[in-house]
Amino acid sequence: MTRKILLPTDFSSNALRAINYALELYKDEPCLFYLLNVFTVSSNVMDSLINMEPGSELYETAKSNSEIGLSNVLNSVAFGENGNPKHSFQTISTFNSPLEAIKHAVEKNDIELIVMGTKGETKSRTSVFGSVAVNVMEKVRNCPVIVVPELAKLQLPKEIVFPTSYKTHFKKRELNYLIDIAQKCKASIKVLHVANEEILNEEQFNGKKLLAEYFEGVNHSFHFLSHNSVPEAINCFVESRESEMVAFINKKHAFFGSIFTQPLVKEISFDSKVPILVMHDLRN
Repeated sequence: MTRKILLPTDFSSNALRAINYALELYKDEPCLFYLLNVFTVSSNVMDSLINMEPGSELYETAKSNSEIGLSNVLNSVAFGENGNPKHSFQTISTFNSPLEAIKHAVEKNDIELIVMGTKGETKSRTSVFGSVAVNVMEKVRNCPVIVVPELAKLQLPKEIVFPTSYKTHFKKRELNYLIDIAQKCKASIKVLHVANEEILNEEQFNGKKLLAEYFEGVNHSFHFLSHNSVPEAINCFVESRESEMVAFINKKHAFFGSIFTQPLVKEISFDSKVPILVMHDLRN
């Protein structure tokens, strides 16, 4: 079965690295990659949507630049010595807000995974994730996403860290992409529990037992760190072990409030090298 994977690009170096990461991750599988570029004429998306109409000089110029950019990306990743006979590509150039364009592409093309850079051309040294990446991780809830930092290594992960409180009501299908990547890359999953004390209540004990059942087919182990700060503990664990990926289950209304926005984004160094796989709590 051919996988359908969406690759948003703003033609930045980070976006190209994310594309190359996806091509490497799925190099042995038949894939249809959708290269998506969203064009505007103003840094203010709303101004662009209001003031630019199809047929206007501004619109046609922006559209032409978008199509040329996509053609250049396609030439660099699909042809010549970089080509992979298992991979095919389609390009999408659209005028919209980035989040709505990505949502629309996911629905229309039955996309099963998004792979994108953490930030685009307007880089900020004060945050790991650009606003588009954050919005996609939080609001595109019917499709997992891998966000790839600009300095991420293109090598496949050999160790994936999965932080958990053991309180989430896991379903195996929510973890399918984590399990699939671990099997594909022959990677181990390190289940990390961060708390002040190691003792688990009944709910957590059952959650841990369930994870052990789900991960039975892959190399996995359970780890505990005593720490007041979950973000700092994750950072320390990943950096000390040189892990190559971190995976999260995104629980609606809790994921970014408790893990990413405050304070993890501020506490991870801006040049983080570790891709993040965000899956979703399907009950939401």
